[in-house]
Amino acid sequence: MTLWAWIVLGCAAAWAIKFAGYLVPLRWLESPRMNRVAGCLTIGLLASLTAMNTVSAGQGLAFDARIGALLAAAVALMLRLPFLLVVIVGATAAAVIRLL
Repeated sequence: MTLWAWIVLGCAAAWAIKFAGYLVPLRWLESPRMNRVAGCLTIGLLASLTAMNTVSAGQGLAFDARIGALLAAAVALMLRLPFLLVVIVGATAAAVIRLL
């Protein structure tokens, strides 16, 4: 198969999955259990994405300024700072650690 055939196949699969979401009955989406599951999945996916981007570099692990930035941002979150300040604290921590 050529590259373009794989691209078209991937596009068709993505469209089919998205279209399947419209076929789910409305009563399933309105149930409290589905709301809890959707909330937990969102939190789990965001946490795993954050962890993966923090400690991965290509095929291996990397322990660099990103870990310090994540810890600083976590402290800012525990202090209940606004989200913009959490991002600024994390970026500043990464910059300072890289400077050192």
